[in-house]
Amino acid sequence: MVAGLGDMGLSLSLAAVGSALGTGAAGMAAIGAWKKAFMQNKMAPFILIAFVGAPLSQTIYGMILRNAIITANLDPSTYGFQIILGAAAGIAMGMSAWMQGRAGANAADALAETGKGFGNYIMVLGVIETVALFVMVFVMTALPQ
Repeated sequence: MVAGLGDMGLSLSLAAVGSALGTGAAGMAAIGAWKKAFMQNKMAPFILIAFVGAPLSQTIYGMILRNAIITANLDPSTYGFQIILGAAAGIAMGMSAWMQGRAGANAADALAETGKGFGNYIMVLGVIETVALFVMVFVMTALPQ
């Protein structure tokens, strides 16, 4: 008998896809902002890297959830349910990462242009991050003990 397949890694994989999309979007904007600063002989704000890295945490949440689903060691008859659950959660966490990256891209542009608002921008990214945290926690608490 095969045991512990869980969601076949879909929660982790789909969350990681979102992280890749989010870091890519924010990274491209940070590079553009640094280019503008260099062209104007201004200091390029290193802090923009915080916006680029923010979407990475959703990959960790996907891994934690995947491990929780596997550890639950549910009956093999529920593998279909586990796969759907992992995929849905992974998509939700991935979308959170992607949108966080898009918001981070705008934050990088705004901070580089004005030099102001870092705290506000980080708060927005934190609110978007909360979606992924809620998904992870709510799905984990829904798993049978």
